[in-house]
Order: sequence, then C-alpha cells, then structure tokens
Amino acid sequence: MSNENKKVKVHYTGTLNDGTKFDSSYDRGEPLEFVCGAGMMIKGFDEAVKDMAVGETKDIHLQPEEAYGMPSEENIVTMEISQLPGSEGLEVGQRVALQNSLGQPVPVTVTEKTATTITFDANHEMAGKELNFMIELVEVEA
Repeated sequence: MSNENKKVKVHYTGTLNDGTKFDSSYDRGEPLEFVCGAGMMIKGFDEAVKDMAVGETKDIHLQPEEAYGMPSEENIVTMEISQLPGSEGLEVGQRVALQNSLGQPVPVTVTEKTATTITFDANHEMAGKELNFMIELVEVEA
C-alpha cells in the first residue's frame, strides 16, 4: 500500500557519514508532518516513506542527487559592499537572508569579503553532502 499523496507523520534522525547529527525530530519532541510525494521533502526521503507501514523504522543513505543536489556556481554572488547597506558589518561564515526579486527571503552564507566586495553562497548548506536518515513512520491519515 502506497503512502503517496497522503499526509504522514514521521520521526527521524539525520546524520552525516562521519556520524554527526544535523537534525532530529526526536529532539524537538514532535514528528514531522508532510504530504508524501508532494515535493515537500527531499526526493530520497519522500521515496523511502512512500512504501513504509505505520510503526516501521527504516535506515536510508542518500547521495547528494537524492537530497539537496550538488552546489552550483550560479548560487554564488559577489556584490559591491556599497550596493548593500548594512553588509559592512557582516563576517565570513555568517548566515543571513537576502531577498530575491520577488521579495522572498533567501538564506545565504558569507563566503568571502574584501574592502569593497562581499560574496554570498545561496547553495543549501547540505548541498553536495551524502545524508543518512533513520525514519520511523508514526501515522498515515487516510
């Protein structure tokens, strides 16, 4: 029985290949709710939950292409500091939100800064990484 297009609740723990935990619904004490197959989740996660039964636990390993993809040079932008008021105080490594042409926030990381320019990387922080998830299907709404 497929869970596709059904609202599901899962608990999960996400780790990197070195064992570092990057996220866990257990830590928040609240399962994650989403519509399976609706594109709300990364491809590999959605695919794993599609055929699970309530109460089942599954361990999955995702390549970057099944997760957040590979970093793209198109998502790296260098601007004149003078064109972006307030950017003088930003530091390399800092995460901030810029606005796209539609006025929506886009999370970016400051990757380089000179006396006159600042470079932002808008790639997802998990882009290019292999991810591991332990997923437990808690509930499926009929």
